[in-house]
Amino acid sequence: MGRRCSPGRKGYGGRPAVPGAIRWSRRCSGAFARPQAWAYDARVNLLAPPRARLPIEVVYDLVCPWCYLGIRRLRRMLRSRPDVLAELVWRPFLLNPDLSPQGVPRQDYMARKFGGEDRARRLHGTITDLGRAEGIEFRFDRIRRIPHSLDAHRLVRWAGRFGAADAVVEAIFEAYFTEGADIGDAHALAGIAAHQGLDGPLARRFLSTVAEVEAVHADNLRAHRLGINGVPCFVVGGRSAIAGAQEPEVLERLLDVALAEG
Repeated sequence: MGRRCSPGRKGYGGRPAVPGAIRWSRRCSGAFARPQAWAYDARVNLLAPPRARLPIEVVYDLVCPWCYLGIRRLRRMLRSRPDVLAELVWRPFLLNPDLSPQGVPRQDYMARKFGGEDRARRLHGTITDLGRAEGIEFRFDRIRRIPHSLDAHRLVRWAGRFGAADAVVEAIFEAYFTEGADIGDAHALAGIAAHQGLDGPLARRFLSTVAEVEAVHADNLRAHRLGINGVPCFVVGGRSAIAGAQEPEVLERLLDVALAEG
């Protein structure tokens, strides 16, 4: 089955209220394993009406630039909605599951995937311009290796035990796409964890085991079984999903539909 890092994609099946949205045939929260959820950080006004709680499952890969862009847009939308207490649930998706654990040289990968650097450079130029509008500094020229993202996903799950998965996701994206760090390297990942206030040596010991490997592969498999072939994909309220790095306005419409359906 093909896997795509996607700027946007038309929906399929059903008659969703938001163009491009997918009407889910079953609740995704039940289809996946135990979720790692936490409330999206926002200021609390004790005099304000109660905030609506809403789970948003984010199917993503940490080597996907469209995922970085799409998640930034999601966060921007959520900041504009203080009436919603969104519970983000990170769902791993492996774009390159058969990649060597050590990764591959970027030049070799680009030649195989895009037919050479020229086509990749044009695509990256488009993403760079879009990212700049969201405060992302894409520096594809600094990336020397395309890593396997398994260990990065494992680190996010581990960070979730301490309520730090959200911050670690952002930090891994920035380390890879802005700094050119090898996020397939356990030492680099432990350093990222330490910079987020977590125990770096403990993170390194965790990554030296096989903990969470099976869970990451299981979530990846379930995503495919649910018909998700491209990322990012956002599943709102366990009922509707939309794929691609959608504009905040599109995501907000899907949010409102989910809230109305309760």
